[in-house]
Amino acid sequence: MKLILASKSGVRKKILEDHNIDFEVIVSNVDEDEVKASLIAEGADPLLISKNLAEIKSVKVSNNNPNKLVLGADSVISLNDELINKPKSREEALLILKKLNDSKHYLISSVCISKNGAMIWNHSDTSELKMKNLSEKQISDYLSKIETKTLLAYGVYQVEADGLDLFDYIKGDQNSIMGLPIKDIINYIKQNK
Repeated sequence: MKLILASKSGVRKKILEDHNIDFEVIVSNVDEDEVKASLIAEGADPLLISKNLAEIKSVKVSNNNPNKLVLGADSVISLNDELINKPKSREEALLILKKLNDSKHYLISSVCISKNGAMIWNHSDTSELKMKNLSEKQISDYLSKIETKTLLAYGVYQVEADGLDLFDYIKGDQNSIMGLPIKDIINYIKQNK
């Protein structure tokens, strides 16, 4: 069965391609900042924010694509139950990495499959990451290797590239950390053919 991926993420597309999943992309264009602000105002934690964003993206695209399975996804960073957003500038990226420096935090990746405008399945996967104690120069040197466009689109670290060097350890599934818990998605699709 062909999926619709409600995301413009190049990394998510690559994960689906690498696992031979037939899909097309229809971007949801959800205003994530607005949704996050609303959920934070209601006291939502990072897990709930991630789940809600995945569902909103999936349902929005599903409403316009009857009888098709639509996959929405979202990943967030949680530091002491505080949501860490994607940077909007290189300066903000530096501040985020300084905040995460020498600390354990969690990366939550949520996915949702919708059909006919309603969620039919969702899953969240949490990975634990511990960043090394780096000097400001080491952090700046790392950031200088990343194109601004990539930094703003995918966040402060790319574990599929040089970002691995930032960490003492990473506990979790690599695909989930990159934004798509693919094993769980494949299991769901196989069980519901």
